[in-house]
Amino acid sequence: MKLYYSPGACSLGIHVVLEEIGKPYELALVALKEGAQHKPDYLAINPKSKVPALDRGDGTVLTELPVIAFWLAKSNPEAGLIPTDFEGEVRCLEMLDYVSGTIHPQAFTRQFRASNFTPREEDQPKVVEQGKALAAKYFDTLEKTWKGGTWLLPSGYSVADAALFFVEYWATRRCGMTLPPRLDAHLKAMLARPAVQRALAQEGLAA
Repeated sequence: MKLYYSPGACSLGIHVVLEEIGKPYELALVALKEGAQHKPDYLAINPKSKVPALDRGDGTVLTELPVIAFWLAKSNPEAGLIPTDFEGEVRCLEMLDYVSGTIHPQAFTRQFRASNFTPREEDQPKVVEQGKALAAKYFDTLEKTWKGGTWLLPSGYSVADAALFFVEYWATRRCGMTLPPRLDAHLKAMLARPAVQRALAQEGLAA
């Protein structure tokens, strides 16, 4: 397998999952800041111009973080990264979608790429502030509806935790946010996992 990633991007969540699974894989750098995602070589791999993308080693490529996480978890059941009951699996997918489809774009893309949301440069600070407010709102929603213990789901550690980790990491390391208590404890528990430590080290990121 080969993971197309950019250091500290949302692909970090999939990087963590790959480390948890423990099977051989390669890393392929896509330098987003240099626009590598828009160049022909990468467009041939992922026409969506974003990371992550996963070459499954059989000539096929998967895109979209929730789908990649789901495929990795289901195709490596011995790793125990997704609930085994149908309701648990549905709740895991629900969390993957919330992180990737709501928290990531609405809270953090607004802060990191405000120009995507307004054609007027003078309005960009308002977009950033909106992103900060949404991040706080979404994290508060998770805090109030938390069903698990240390981990996000009652069934235990899963790919949903790896997804939540990358937005928690952004919030604290890039945006200076203070997380609500349950999420703060979750982030600390994630940072203590060897798989997370290896993924961060490989991407040159601070723990």
